[in-house]
Amino acid sequence: MDYKIIVPVLGAVLIVILLISLLLLIRSCRKLADRNDALRESIDNLGRLNDKLRMDRHDYLNHLQIVYGLMELKEYDEMSAYMKEVYRELMKTGKAIKTSKPAVNALLAAKSAEAESKGIDFVIEVKSDLKGLKIEDWELCKVLSNLIDNGMRAVEESARTEKRIAVDIGETPAEYTFEVANNGDMIPEKLRESIFRKGFSTKKEEGHGMGLSIVCGILEANNGSIGLRSNEEETAFTVTFEKKGV
Repeated sequence: MDYKIIVPVLGAVLIVILLISLLLLIRSCRKLADRNDALRESIDNLGRLNDKLRMDRHDYLNHLQIVYGLMELKEYDEMSAYMKEVYRELMKTGKAIKTSKPAVNALLAAKSAEAESKGIDFVIEVKSDLKGLKIEDWELCKVLSNLIDNGMRAVEESARTEKRIAVDIGETPAEYTFEVANNGDMIPEKLRESIFRKGFSTKKEEGHGMGLSIVCGILEANNGSIGLRSNEEETAFTVTFEKKGV
């Protein structure tokens, strides 16, 4: 047995094993760091949502007193106009609180408030409670957050006077669906595959490309998929997760 050959080979194998272990450790650390950041953001969103709900509850009595006073004065037109505004405000929070995932509810409420502050019409339609969806809440929030943020950038960069983002959450017998649409500028056909690549950016389309590679990575790890349609009217990203056992 030639120990002069075996020893260097064993040393090389050991170095390779150590390098692989180090890379796996770094990957795990990055994933934990991403998870901690997402969880921290979810906790902040939940805190803001809780504060908003407490404020709304506090205001209920004041609203009832005003409506009662207008009714006593027989100011029915004023009462109707007032109730429309109150109902509109309450629905902004109520529409977001329809899933079984508190982190998702809080995220939608936070993004709705952010959009409102920027003059963007933010429409939420929730047609599923998502009870059977297996993806981690923090990962789902990261997917939705990236898509919504991209939509906000797109409409902010657009020349349209009326800016709109629509989030539609639903399900079919076979899958869960999440669509995030915006009425910003159309994405050129030649860029529609490139925007999903890691590191892709151009000055004009940077808002669309940001975060999409992160979204694709999460979807790949959770058996999800993403589709894109874009025309002069709107751009929509549709995420789907197949229901297991179907």
